Amino acid sequence: MEIIKTPFDGILLVKPDVFADERGYFFESFNYQKFLEKNLEVNFLQDNISKSRKGTIRGLHYQNGNKAQGKLCQVLFGRVLDVALDLRVDSPTFGKHFSTELSEENHLQLWIPVGFAHGFSVLSDEVIFKYKCTNYYCKENERTILFNDPNLNINWKVDKPVFSPKDLNGKSFEDSRNDFFFA
Repeated sequence: MEIIKTPFDGILLVKPDVFADERGYFFESFNYQKFLEKNLEVNFLQDNISKSRKGTIRGLHYQNGNKAQGKLCQVLFGRVLDVALDLRVDSPTFGKHFSTELSEENHLQLWIPVGFAHGFSVLSDEVIFKYKCTNYYCKENERTILFNDPNLNINWKVDKPVFSPKDLNGKSFEDSRNDFFFA
Protein backbone atom coordinates (compact mmCIF):
# COMPACT_ATOMS: atom_id res chain seq x y z
CA MET A 1 0.00 0.00 0.00
CA GLU A 2 1.28 3.43 -0.94
CA ILE A 3 0.19 6.68 0.68
CA ILE A 4 0.29 9.72 -1.62
CA LYS A 5 0.18 13.16 -0.01
CA THR A 6 -1.89 15.91 -1.60
CA PRO A 7 -1.56 19.71 -1.36
CA PHE A 8 -4.22 19.60 1.40
CA ASP A 9 -3.01 18.72 4.88
CA GLY A 10 -4.67 15.47 5.92
CA ILE A 11 -6.15 14.45 2.56
CA LEU A 12 -4.37 11.39 1.24
CA LEU A 13 -4.61 9.12 -1.76
CA VAL A 14 -4.28 5.46 -0.85
CA LYS A 15 -2.93 3.21 -3.59
CA PRO A 16 -3.43 -0.45 -2.64
CA ASP A 17 -1.20 -3.26 -3.82
CA VAL A 18 -3.23 -4.84 -6.62
CA PHE A 19 -2.52 -8.42 -7.70
CA ALA A 20 -3.84 -9.02 -11.20
CA ASP A 21 -3.71 -11.96 -13.58
CA GLU A 22 -5.85 -13.45 -16.35
CA ARG A 23 -8.65 -14.18 -13.84
CA GLY A 24 -9.00 -10.60 -12.66
CA TYR A 25 -7.53 -8.88 -9.62
CA PHE A 26 -7.34 -8.93 -5.83
CA PHE A 27 -6.46 -6.23 -3.31
CA GLU A 28 -7.07 -5.44 0.34
CA SER A 29 -9.42 -2.48 0.42
CA PHE A 30 -8.62 -1.88 4.09
CA ASN A 31 -6.12 -3.34 6.53
CA TYR A 32 -6.04 -1.73 9.97
CA GLN A 33 -2.46 -2.84 10.68
CA LYS A 34 -1.16 -1.39 7.40
CA PHE A 35 -2.90 1.91 8.12
CA LEU A 36 -1.27 2.00 11.57
CA GLU A 37 2.13 1.36 9.97
CA LYS A 38 1.51 4.47 7.82
CA ASN A 39 0.59 6.51 10.94
CA LEU A 40 -3.10 6.51 10.04
CA GLU A 41 -4.99 5.48 13.13
CA VAL A 42 -8.62 5.28 12.10
CA ASN A 43 -11.63 3.62 13.67
CA PHE A 44 -14.32 3.00 11.08
CA LEU A 45 -17.86 2.56 12.42
CA GLN A 46 -20.01 2.50 9.29
CA ASP A 47 -19.72 1.51 5.61
CA ASN A 48 -21.94 3.08 2.94
CA ILE A 49 -22.49 2.10 -0.69
CA SER A 50 -24.35 4.11 -3.30
CA LYS A 51 -25.26 3.37 -6.90
CA SER A 52 -25.73 6.34 -9.21
CA ARG A 53 -26.16 7.11 -12.89
CA LYS A 54 -24.08 9.34 -15.14
CA GLY A 55 -24.20 13.05 -14.30
CA THR A 56 -25.31 12.54 -10.70
CA ILE A 57 -23.75 14.92 -8.19
CA ARG A 58 -23.90 13.90 -4.53
CA GLY A 59 -22.72 16.54 -2.10
CA LEU A 60 -21.30 18.58 -0.63
CA HIS A 61 -22.08 16.83 2.67
CA TYR A 62 -20.58 16.79 6.14
CA GLN A 63 -21.54 16.34 9.77
CA ASN A 64 -20.50 18.79 12.44
CA GLY A 65 -19.77 18.72 16.17
CA ASN A 66 -18.99 15.42 17.84
CA LYS A 67 -20.69 13.62 14.92
CA ALA A 68 -18.11 14.77 12.33
CA GLN A 69 -16.84 12.01 10.05
CA GLY A 70 -13.63 11.05 8.33
CA LYS A 71 -14.21 9.04 5.15
CA LEU A 72 -12.23 6.52 3.11
CA CYS A 73 -13.77 6.61 -0.38
CA GLN A 74 -13.43 4.22 -3.30
CA VAL A 75 -15.18 3.21 -6.50
CA LEU A 76 -16.17 -0.43 -6.94
CA PHE A 77 -17.58 0.01 -10.44
CA GLY A 78 -17.36 2.99 -12.79
CA ARG A 79 -15.67 6.36 -12.40
CA VAL A 80 -16.24 9.54 -10.34
CA LEU A 81 -14.73 12.92 -9.68
CA ASP A 82 -14.36 12.94 -5.90
CA VAL A 83 -14.29 16.35 -4.19
CA ALA A 84 -13.32 17.43 -0.66
CA LEU A 85 -13.92 21.01 0.52
CA ASP A 86 -11.78 22.26 3.40
CA LEU A 87 -13.97 23.59 6.24
CA ARG A 88 -11.15 24.01 8.78
CA VAL A 89 -11.15 27.75 9.50
CA ASP A 90 -7.50 27.77 10.60
CA SER A 91 -6.27 25.85 7.55
CA PRO A 92 -4.29 27.52 4.73
CA THR A 93 -6.63 25.73 2.28
CA PHE A 94 -9.86 26.78 4.05
CA GLY A 95 -12.64 27.25 1.49
CA LYS A 96 -10.67 25.52 -1.26
CA HIS A 97 -11.39 22.11 -2.71
CA PHE A 98 -9.35 19.10 -3.73
CA SER A 99 -10.61 16.81 -6.48
CA THR A 100 -9.38 13.59 -8.01
CA GLU A 101 -10.71 10.83 -10.19
CA LEU A 102 -11.46 7.51 -8.53
CA SER A 103 -12.26 4.51 -10.69
CA GLU A 104 -12.46 0.75 -10.76
CA GLU A 105 -9.39 0.86 -13.01
CA ASN A 106 -7.06 2.98 -10.84
CA HIS A 107 -8.24 1.39 -7.54
CA LEU A 108 -7.32 4.62 -5.72
CA GLN A 109 -8.96 5.49 -2.44
CA LEU A 110 -9.31 8.97 -1.01
CA TRP A 111 -8.87 9.53 2.72
CA ILE A 112 -10.82 12.63 3.80
CA PRO A 113 -10.31 13.49 7.47
CA VAL A 114 -12.75 15.30 9.75
CA GLY A 115 -13.08 18.94 8.74
CA PHE A 116 -14.03 18.54 5.09
CA ALA A 117 -17.30 18.48 3.17
CA HIS A 118 -17.46 15.68 0.60
CA GLY A 119 -19.13 15.13 -2.73
CA PHE A 120 -18.70 13.35 -6.02
CA SER A 121 -19.97 13.44 -9.58
CA VAL A 122 -20.51 10.37 -11.74
CA LEU A 123 -18.40 10.37 -14.92
CA SER A 124 -19.26 6.85 -16.16
CA ASP A 125 -22.68 5.53 -17.22
CA GLU A 126 -23.11 4.07 -13.74
CA VAL A 127 -21.08 3.91 -10.55
CA ILE A 128 -21.01 1.93 -7.35
CA PHE A 129 -19.32 4.07 -4.72
CA LYS A 130 -18.23 2.85 -1.28
CA TYR A 131 -17.01 4.81 1.71
CA LYS A 132 -16.04 3.91 5.23
CA CYS A 133 -16.93 6.44 7.96
CA THR A 134 -15.33 7.15 11.33
CA ASN A 135 -18.68 8.11 12.85
CA TYR A 136 -22.29 7.07 12.50
CA TYR A 137 -24.76 8.99 10.35
CA CYS A 138 -26.60 11.62 12.40
CA LYS A 139 -29.41 13.53 10.70
CA GLU A 140 -29.32 16.33 13.29
CA ASN A 141 -25.64 17.07 12.55
CA GLU A 142 -25.83 16.59 8.78
CA ARG A 143 -25.12 19.67 6.66
CA THR A 144 -25.14 20.36 2.92
CA ILE A 145 -23.30 23.07 1.02
CA LEU A 146 -24.55 23.92 -2.47
CA PHE A 147 -22.57 21.92 -5.02
CA ASN A 148 -22.84 24.81 -7.50
CA ASP A 149 -21.92 27.68 -5.16
CA PRO A 150 -20.18 30.16 -7.51
CA ASN A 151 -17.70 31.13 -4.77
CA LEU A 152 -16.34 27.57 -4.73
CA ASN A 153 -15.85 27.33 -8.50
CA ILE A 154 -15.96 23.51 -8.58
CA ASN A 155 -15.89 21.96 -12.04
CA TRP A 156 -17.83 18.74 -11.54
CA LYS A 157 -17.07 17.66 -15.14
CA VAL A 158 -20.69 16.81 -15.95
CA ASP A 159 -22.83 18.48 -18.62
CA LYS A 160 -26.31 17.75 -17.31
CA PRO A 161 -26.17 17.41 -13.51
CA VAL A 162 -28.64 15.18 -11.71
CA PHE A 163 -29.11 15.95 -8.03
CA SER A 164 -31.43 15.46 -5.08
CA PRO A 165 -33.69 18.16 -3.62
CA LYS A 166 -31.47 18.09 -0.50
CA ASP A 167 -28.39 18.95 -2.56
CA LEU A 168 -30.22 21.62 -4.55
CA ASN A 169 -31.38 23.23 -1.28
CA GLY A 170 -27.99 23.24 0.42
CA LYS A 171 -26.61 26.41 1.97
CA SER A 172 -24.07 28.64 0.29
CA PHE A 173 -20.53 28.32 1.55
CA GLU A 174 -20.76 31.82 3.03
CA ASP A 175 -24.02 31.03 4.85
CA SER A 176 -22.55 27.78 6.19
CA ARG A 177 -19.68 29.37 8.12
CA ASN A 178 -21.56 29.05 11.43
CA ASP A 179 -21.76 25.30 10.85
CA PHE A 180 -17.98 24.89 10.75
CA PHE A 181 -17.35 23.55 14.21
CA PHE A 182 -15.73 20.30 15.12
CA ALA A 183 -15.38 18.72 18.54
